[in-house]
Amino acid sequence: VQLQASGGGLVQAGGSLRLSCAVAGRTFGTYDMGWFRQAPGKEREFVAAIRRSSGTTPYADSVKGRFTISRDNAKNTLYLQMNSLKPEDTAVYYCAAAARGLILTSLRLASQYDYWGQGTEVTVSS
Repeated sequence: VQLQASGGGLVQAGGSLRLSCAVAGRTFGTYDMGWFRQAPGKEREFVAAIRRSSGTTPYADSVKGRFTISRDNAKNTLYLQMNSLKPEDTAVYYCAAAARGLILTSLRLASQYDYWGQGTEVTVSS
């Protein structure tokens, strides 16, 4: 399984970006998907996740109300709409796929995901 993240860039605080993650293969609809991010000098952290059926969508508290995760199973693509961006959102953003169904708490754990994209860099200037 190959994941290709895109859509990152430089944006001013308060601006918006939409990240995409294209997943190669015909089994995208069977994966639980997640977005994680890693800022310079920090550990990778959970951002948002979405179940294969688009039901449950947990978010990190730091992005709740500003970011929206979604998926289009027909297009094999995962999205992250990021609004009201802040300088502290600056990071490399990674998409990830889990081949087995995850319980709610496990959706937040990077160790539970099987496949990772290469990351796309987001820089938010103040």
